[in-house]
Amino acid sequence: MYLEFLQENMMGPNAWLMAQELTADLPLQPGMRVLDLGCGRGLSSIFLAEKFKVHVFAVDLWTSATENYRRFQQAGVAHLVTPLQLDALQLPFAHDFFDAVISVDSYHYFGSNDTYFAEHLKPLLKKDAVVAIAFPGMKYEVHDNIPKEMEPLWPSEALDMWHSIPWWRPKFQPHLHHFQIGEMDCFDRAWQDWLACDNPYAAEDRVMMDTDNGRYMNLIKLTGLLS
Repeated sequence: MYLEFLQENMMGPNAWLMAQELTADLPLQPGMRVLDLGCGRGLSSIFLAEKFKVHVFAVDLWTSATENYRRFQQAGVAHLVTPLQLDALQLPFAHDFFDAVISVDSYHYFGSNDTYFAEHLKPLLKKDAVVAIAFPGMKYEVHDNIPKEMEPLWPSEALDMWHSIPWWRPKFQPHLHHFQIGEMDCFDRAWQDWLACDNPYAAEDRVMMDTDNGRYMNLIKLTGLLS
């Protein structure tokens, strides 16, 4: 995917790069039905369609389906991607419908609780469906001892969603086999790609990332097959 297109459509750390690392070892096959949950402007959906030739259902609450459809046409993958503007809490799909769910830099907005996966997502997945999720997190829980220099840079609503690997593990491990969770290797590059964008939100994040300086924040990835 060419750089200008990526920079125009990033909404945070480089979702294309995150999707690439997240799916590197996944058993995705052409023709599979894949739910791209919280796809934003569709970068991860384009990657999945191009790389694996899967049929992607690109779901996002805040980005219109029409805008994403135009992006998918521009990228030459509109025949493989179905754009949908939907709430992750009200997904209208049939049970046992998807062969995989991929979610890049969005799951923490709606799934940082003990019930979302089991109640809203798991029923839509086939047995042994691929589950692969990546989101921003913390190297350790800081919520009871927030570093002074970070207090003005971390909104309280963000801290409610950013957690450590040990915090996230029990929310998924009981539901998945071949379960793996860890820090993403692409953290530095994914963030630098975003911070280089001509975007007011990226400009705001530059101060946060400079102040953090690799001490507290990370990107977390988890994968497994539905039990």
